[in-house]
Amino acid sequence: MMAVRQGEHRLKARAYGHRRAWLCGCLVAGLAMTLAEPSAAGASAEAPAERPLPAAISAAALRAELEARVAAPRFAGALWGVSVVSLQTGEVLFAHGAERRMSPASNTKLFTAALALDRLGGKSRLATRVLATGAVDASGALPGDLVIAGRGDPGWNPRRSGQAWADVFAPVVEVIRRAGVRRITGDVIADGTYLRVPPHGASWTADDLMEDYGAEVSGVVLDENYVEMDVAPGATLGAPATISWRQPGHGLALDARVITGPAESVPALRVVRLPGESVVRVFGSIPLGGKARLLEATVPRPAAWYASELIAALRVAGIAVDGRPRGVRWPEAPEEPRASVVLGAVESQPVRDLVRVMMKDSNNLRASLLFDLAGELTRLPGTPAWRTSEELGAADLQAFLAERGIPADEAILEEGSGLSRNNLVTPAVIVALLQRMAGHREAAAWFDSLPVAGVDGSLETRFRGGPAERRVWAKTGTLRWAHSLSGYVDTVGGARLAFSVMLNRHRVEPGAPAARAELDALVDRLVAYGGR
Repeated sequence: MMAVRQGEHRLKARAYGHRRAWLCGCLVAGLAMTLAEPSAAGASAEAPAERPLPAAISAAALRAELEARVAAPRFAGALWGVSVVSLQTGEVLFAHGAERRMSPASNTKLFTAALALDRLGGKSRLATRVLATGAVDASGALPGDLVIAGRGDPGWNPRRSGQAWADVFAPVVEVIRRAGVRRITGDVIADGTYLRVPPHGASWTADDLMEDYGAEVSGVVLDENYVEMDVAPGATLGAPATISWRQPGHGLALDARVITGPAESVPALRVVRLPGESVVRVFGSIPLGGKARLLEATVPRPAAWYASELIAALRVAGIAVDGRPRGVRWPEAPEEPRASVVLGAVESQPVRDLVRVMMKDSNNLRASLLFDLAGELTRLPGTPAWRTSEELGAADLQAFLAERGIPADEAILEEGSGLSRNNLVTPAVIVALLQRMAGHREAAAWFDSLPVAGVDGSLETRFRGGPAERRVWAKTGTLRWAHSLSGYVDTVGGARLAFSVMLNRHRVEPGAPAARAELDALVDRLVAYGGR
């Protein structure tokens, strides 16, 4: 685990029970809605606690205050981009660098979510096909290979679901059992080549690939393609620490170089797995008598890991496997075309649920899978084989924006997670997207996917106790020099605003507020707008 993470911090799985009743009413009215009671309009299923709200201020006062904030001397070397628009009237309430191209970080996921909901549909499901290279005979023998043809379903995930490890494979084992298979004479192959993508998104950096948020992109996914380690101190000062894996079968080798330090010391741990290697090296020290620490390491070729663990699950279920596990990824030759016997399929959760987890947790792997899948669905006969699903996704996003009158040239995105340092968008185009999606046929799923200030997702610990708590629904974004927050806010005057606040290249001086605190303070003031 790196000392400083560059991507969105991964959030542990939680139950997000905050589905908001106000959605239905606001969606029917679309952009022309008027809200008589802002507290009711922004309420979640759980009523917000009573708290003092700021005194209402005029649009002119709001503009003056926001301009003074972004023009403060501490931002002399930084770049601000801000756009604030009334969702009801379309009036621009504040703009500062709104046409400036900036690094959006995980605000990229707003575009990915919109594209996935529009192109795939919130109710649709991803099908993982279970295939064979030969027909099952009367004795239950499958004379050939079993092929699991993935489409990017991230649901094989006991870490998030809380299932026992072996139980996550139960649906595919049941498909195989119902097909009458009692023995597989060939190999078990996890084929992830439907998504024609490298194992990393465009313009990700090398150090991203060692972090859980930079896990490999694959058409076959297992436990979000990374493993966890528990690191516990030894019994005496200077003794080697104890390191144990939480997940089995990944094939990673461990090179442990962690010692037990003084009881009063600070834990200092680092994980290194170089690209292309399967050795995980853990360096550092952990305090004597201290609690165990949790570290993560990405798994190379996760499809092969899936195949290995599926064989283990099949054997536990009484289905013999004579062959070996194999994983296939693009641009290797796919196994699916020669597997002509269809045994069945396992469906994912609805796309709206996949989008919700992606947005709430700012999950990069899910974002990449959805973006790439949307692109692959546009592939036409004759499309060059070397054009990746990701490239097609980027092209389809441009078409999606243009279809809705959104200036596509203001959204230069080459991948769907936000880890690319080459992604560029303007605050104005984000706000335009927010406006269009408020009236989209999938608007309910769209709103439901956004983190709620002080309640859940990547905003769970932000805005608590302040005026914006439960009044802001927004997507966060964080890279080393890029911070963003974009979404909706309900004001004391009864307006709902669409906003995008972006801060790039800001170096925080000692004693100054953190970059995200600067964004939060600005959004807090939007609540005070008194206009209707």
